[in-house]
Amino acid sequence: MIKKRVIVCLDVKNGRTTKGVKFQNNVDIGDPVEMAEEYYRQGVDELVFYDIIASADGRGPILDLISRVASKVFIPFCVGGGIGTIEDIRSTILAGAEKVSLNSQAVKHPELITEGARIFGNQCIVLGMDVRKDSSKPSGYGTTINGGRVDTGLDALEWAKKAVSLGAGEIVLNSMDADGTKAGYDVELTRMISENVSVPVIASGGGGTPEHMADVLTNGKADAALIASMVHSGAYTVKGIKEDLKQMGIPVRL
Repeated sequence: MIKKRVIVCLDVKNGRTTKGVKFQNNVDIGDPVEMAEEYYRQGVDELVFYDIIASADGRGPILDLISRVASKVFIPFCVGGGIGTIEDIRSTILAGAEKVSLNSQAVKHPELITEGARIFGNQCIVLGMDVRKDSSKPSGYGTTINGGRVDTGLDALEWAKKAVSLGAGEIVLNSMDADGTKAGYDVELTRMISENVSVPVIASGGGGTPEHMADVLTNGKADAALIASMVHSGAYTVKGIKEDLKQMGIPVRL
């Protein structure tokens, strides 16, 4: 049986880990290198590292910070934020990341997905999606870019399918409506995308308890659940979460 993954997300702003609710009111919560090392020690399957203001600031990835994190963790490590060229993808991977997450730049330059997948392999190219409910869209959901500040006009389901056809090997699907609320994932959204694409889907936004994670991994058909607030707050450890998921019958790596 394929194991479900537990992934911790570090949102980084000005070189520090930050956390907000629905992309607002971010507060500084620590050093990303130290936090990455601690979650690795706790047994996390993967780390996702987002520079949340790189695209809005119009700059590339922070390679020094990426290489410092990569030197401390020996698990798959995905980096997003400000990656807008093939050279950015190359330098991010050379700095130690296994994967890059393309969000704003994928919408603006879809050819980056295709070219990135051709050169580095589909498994290296992750589509990041910041999605919110939008009744005007066929699927009921629209997509945003630049840290949720710009509405793209794209239907979430159509964009997910198109990006996979272009070469994206995985999707991190973030519900902006649920982000940071700890009230549960958008299971309906996750299931809709998971059932309509042929690549792994990582559920993001709203995880507050192991039960929420079990719900989205089973009913939402997600391949992995991304968490932040749950562990950043100290309420849970990765090891404890995995033990709880195993008790609930979810196959995880212990």
